[in-house]
Amino acid sequence: MSTASNKSKAPVTGTTVCDVLVIGSGVAGMAAALKAASQDLTVIVAEKEQYFGGTTAISAGWAWVPGNKQGVAQGDTREDAETYLRNLAPETFNEAGVRDFLDTVPEAISFFEDETEVKFTYPEKSPDYQMDLPGAKLSGRAILPQDVDARVLGDKRLLMQPYMSSYTVFGYMPQVGPDINEFFHVNQSVKSFVYVAKKLLRTWADAARYKRPVLRSNGNALMTRMVKSADDLGVRLWKSSPALSLTRDDAGTVTGAVLGGEHAGTVTARLGVILAAGGFSGNKELRQQYFPHDADGDDHFTPTVGHGGDAATLAMSAGGHIDDSVFSVGSWAPVTVFKYLSGKERLFPHLRAIGLPGLIAVDRHGKRFGNEALSYHDFGGAMIRHNKDEDKTFGYVIGDAKTMHKYGIGYAKPWPMPRGYFYRTGYLVKGNTLAELAGKLGIDARGLAATVAEFNPAAVRGEDPAFGRGSTLYNHFRGDLEHKPNPNLAPIGKGPYYAAKIQMGDLGTFAGVGVNEHSEVVTTEGTAVPGLLAVGAAAVSVFGGGYPGYGSHIGPALVFGYRAGRDIAKLAVGRDADRAASVVAG
Repeated sequence: MSTASNKSKAPVTGTTVCDVLVIGSGVAGMAAALKAASQDLTVIVAEKEQYFGGTTAISAGWAWVPGNKQGVAQGDTREDAETYLRNLAPETFNEAGVRDFLDTVPEAISFFEDETEVKFTYPEKSPDYQMDLPGAKLSGRAILPQDVDARVLGDKRLLMQPYMSSYTVFGYMPQVGPDINEFFHVNQSVKSFVYVAKKLLRTWADAARYKRPVLRSNGNALMTRMVKSADDLGVRLWKSSPALSLTRDDAGTVTGAVLGGEHAGTVTARLGVILAAGGFSGNKELRQQYFPHDADGDDHFTPTVGHGGDAATLAMSAGGHIDDSVFSVGSWAPVTVFKYLSGKERLFPHLRAIGLPGLIAVDRHGKRFGNEALSYHDFGGAMIRHNKDEDKTFGYVIGDAKTMHKYGIGYAKPWPMPRGYFYRTGYLVKGNTLAELAGKLGIDARGLAATVAEFNPAAVRGEDPAFGRGSTLYNHFRGDLEHKPNPNLAPIGKGPYYAAKIQMGDLGTFAGVGVNEHSEVVTTEGTAVPGLLAVGAAAVSVFGGGYPGYGSHIGPALVFGYRAGRDIAKLAVGRDADRAASVVAG
């Protein structure tokens, strides 16, 4: 995803004309481009980064799209989906937006699967994140892209955004579900060991032969398939081409943009510009204004790509605004911040492993502060709320020797992987006793000992009276399904003990550019900015800041990107008709 830095001094060298200019090459931008191009419109996608795909390409690639063919076949109803979303964020429920989203899901998914190279798989289980709410479902709403051989792109495959290295296993990106479960059990099962060995050997052999692994999975597979489809439809894909400013005519209609970089010049877009350049979690000034925990701009660490606030900046320059009337302004994801041995900063998003048995998360006082098996977003929200009166937002994930041996902690791999690297980078801290570990972390040793003493007896029984960990099917999905009696709970046993510090990150923003039912950017008064649309994480969340399930960014991005590409010509015709009528009347 992407756009621009207004600091760029790239010279303007010429003018290019197209029907639609899309700014950003993540899933929302590519969805808009594919639908527009399928209607014989000429489309340019301008990407700020040197690679295509944005944050989508480093993500798990799931899309939360209730009303898809699997869900319908399983009996999921429109009423169930609406009920769930209404209960998810009742105070900020967007009735019109949710209606448009649910109306369009079948049409959009059918378009991608029938008319492009995009193909999805329909997992047997993909539980909603809030399984205790009315209308929640165990499966049928979240889908994920099929793997693809990147050689379908020819040389362009090397222009795709690489995986986030800290979230791969020696170069391989596991999928949530059965695939990643094999990796969790690699040191416990011959079957899992053979499975993982085959995956890694294929990955390494392909990387040696083709410069990168060619089997693309997760969000990278989705973006590879979308770029292939865009090539087939004649979409012009321009990398390293930041949008520096928007152009407007005398009536205030957005007519295009000035680009820098490899395609420096002015692009005139006859029908309009679609902002699909991500959110603003990478923009310190906007975080300070909108993130409650980051007033000084130094208490948040985003692993996203291209979420520098460029879409918001461009929209505001044309009269738009940031709409923060949402339940949560960001989709939170705790991360560990550490450094390569070279000194370069590195992030590891804790999107799954905190809910495994034998791990707990504690604050600086040694106290637990939430259900560690909640979604990363909900657990992150609990972490922010818990630390609201502290100077910084952080905690620690702690496990015993058995847990470290069996699962590892986040990026720190389990036995038989050596741990020296994790100690040297500061990722992992070890103490022979809980008191020694607390001393090294600088947390309250008595508080930690009391927490473990309280947690352990109930954990043996598979219970968590304090926070209800392991009480829903979604919790179980985030644990070890082979562990009994509860996939999420085991006592903290014998030392040595291990810990990793977690701080606050995100997967994007839910606050975003204010838009109307057509995805047109609007002013604070609700008036549309003619010729300018915003979709994906660039726009305010259609779910009111709630996080319903796997793919809560990608699902709406696919659907509203599709709608923007489908409707942009109709919107332009209506705009021109209104203008002509006003001239006649005037």
